[in-house]
Amino acid sequence: MVFRLVLGCGTVCRKVTEQVAERDGRVLVITDDASAVETLRDESVPARHADPTDPDTIATVDRPDVIFVAGDRTDGNRTALELAREQFPAVSIVAYLGGHATATDRSQFAALADHVVDPTAAIADHALETASASAEAAIELRASLAGIDGRLAVVTHDNPDPDALASAVALVDIAESVGVDADACYFGDISHQENRAMVNLLDLDLQNMAPDDPLTDYSAFALVDHSRPGVNDQLPADLHVDIVIDHHPPRGPVPGEFVDLRQEAGATSTVLTEYIEHFDLAFDPATATALLYGIRVDTNDFTREVSPADFRAASVLSPHVDTSLLRQIEQPSLEGETLETIARAIKNRIERGSVAVASVNRISNRDALPQAADQLLTMEGIETTLVFGFDDEMVYLSARSRAADVDLGETLRDAFDRIGSAGGHADMAGAQLEIGILGSADDEEEVESIVSIVEEVIINRFFEALETRPGVPVGAYTQTSEWLFTQRGGSEDGESA
Repeated sequence: MVFRLVLGCGTVCRKVTEQVAERDGRVLVITDDASAVETLRDESVPARHADPTDPDTIATVDRPDVIFVAGDRTDGNRTALELAREQFPAVSIVAYLGGHATATDRSQFAALADHVVDPTAAIADHALETASASAEAAIELRASLAGIDGRLAVVTHDNPDPDALASAVALVDIAESVGVDADACYFGDISHQENRAMVNLLDLDLQNMAPDDPLTDYSAFALVDHSRPGVNDQLPADLHVDIVIDHHPPRGPVPGEFVDLRQEAGATSTVLTEYIEHFDLAFDPATATALLYGIRVDTNDFTREVSPADFRAASVLSPHVDTSLLRQIEQPSLEGETLETIARAIKNRIERGSVAVASVNRISNRDALPQAADQLLTMEGIETTLVFGFDDEMVYLSARSRAADVDLGETLRDAFDRIGSAGGHADMAGAQLEIGILGSADDEEEVESIVSIVEEVIINRFFEALETRPGVPVGAYTQTSEWLFTQRGGSEDGESA
């Protein structure tokens, strides 16, 4: 049985442990980060709280077959690498160089490790390819902002996530640097505990707009983290848009005088970080903290759809981040209602093979759904989850997957785009369905009957989409679906997932 030893647990550690966990054999992570140890143990990954740079720590470990040196700091990784090579001279070692390595460090790592992972080299190669394009885009953005006469509304998608919030605040900073008054605006709610903690702890200045609010206070509009007015926001669909900055692939024509769609970026916050650099602005600590958190959330701590640009943005932001506030944002307390939703999802789940689907019935906080979907994904043998709940005449769905052969964004679009709006990434996605007939129900018994039918339709359409060739809309319960649901506009992203 292959024994893999991981020394340190930084940015690349989670990706390493995820891949190792999928292979035969055993693994042990040794790190001096107590919170990382707790998280790994919660995910059933063996972890030991100890200093990987202490000779006594390594001396107590059985001889591994492979060693991964996976901390963030170059100096710590160098020490751990030296000790590992001394203790286990014949073992294969893969070492992560870290982000602040010198030429001497590179030589030492190359001499001791069998393979060296150098993020700076990858970033430099990418920067040479994209620097001129980024600089040109910054010049065009400055010109677009300079042409605005009046106040700018920077609008996120509905119920914004950290990436959207951070991007909006950052664009406001950029606009104000060229003399344009601007507001970061959103429709809907900020109800997820971590998102509220982010807004409150960083004291972000945000405007919560209502659908009937007049827009006459603004002479220009920018969209961040989504790209079409009236789709996943409550702006008029025919609104003139001046600026669009997003990283999601569009599913239709994108209006805007200035449009920057970086599909290769893992987060819109990455794009805004580059603009702040090109505008030569000092990073406000609150904005920098929000941007780094936005990148980490959208890339799942640099493990999902991540690019060299995301790593580079993180390294640029790190010196300006309030790490104390960041820790508080990342570890908010779970509310009782969220715990109840998770409990209902576990109790009500339907399992078919490695897929678990659960209805949690009525909800008042839709942000509890993705947390419930995440929790179901930790159950033994489960690789794909869907959790949904009802709020007034709406059904909200959240899905998660770690199956290599499942693209949840495509699956939910195939299942629900014809009867609602759906979208997202390969491993996380969401959908919204409006139950038009529910508003005409006369009593609670009729409501419960309709809800029961809706649950059956959702479950069957989801499973059919999983079993159907991607890109083919499903046909399960088509007539019933048309009777139950009010068709809404499609969504090109998965922010509400």
